[in-house]
Amino acid sequence: MKSYTVSEVAATLDHAVLKPSLTDADIEANAKMCIARGVKSLCVRPCDVALAAKCLAGSDVLVSVVIGFPHGHHLPEVKALEAGLAIRDGARELDMVMNIGKFLGGDHDAVRKDIEAVVAVAKPHGVLVKVIQESGYLTLEQVATACLITEEAGADFVKTSTGFGPGSATPEIIDVMLKTVGGRLGVKPSGGIRDWKTATGYLAQGANRLGVGSTEAILAGATADDNY
Repeated sequence: MKSYTVSEVAATLDHAVLKPSLTDADIEANAKMCIARGVKSLCVRPCDVALAAKCLAGSDVLVSVVIGFPHGHHLPEVKALEAGLAIRDGARELDMVMNIGKFLGGDHDAVRKDIEAVVAVAKPHGVLVKVIQESGYLTLEQVATACLITEEAGADFVKTSTGFGPGSATPEIIDVMLKTVGGRLGVKPSGGIRDWKTATGYLAQGANRLGVGSTEAILAGATADDNY
């Protein structure tokens, strides 16, 4: 397996700060850590985008934000509004949750239109859209189908998990994502990545980004106790 430097791994990390109990002070502290460690983005809740953008101003760390989080059941118009407000506040990447219930019910047209609503807001601003499947609810065949819908809708990435649902990223899920849309869309494992070995394993497999909440532990070669 390829050997990775700490800076190479850091540059793939979307550091998630999403728990409901987090305060402004937590956002500020995590922003400082992200700058110090050279991560790709700080992924925050919609209410935290403006503060995160202020804290990260002048750095190379991007502000990313969750949309329709964590269940994906907001109306498309609400997700689009949330996306627009986040972009206004400084977000450069959107991690939206697809409508899981509609997908499982077979209404793939509704899922595609839901994603398209967010993409339509993001694209004029050059903002990336990552679509969270919450893959723990899906079979591997459904993972592939969701990837194709995401591609049809014009999004930029497929992503496994919110970190708040069942299961987590697995090499099997990532393999399906890569075989289905790899090279055309980015692939982002998230959920359950808490140590260096797991993180670099996904990168070696071909993943483009990693969603983590344990950046410092991963980059230190330790194992975090957190569940994201």
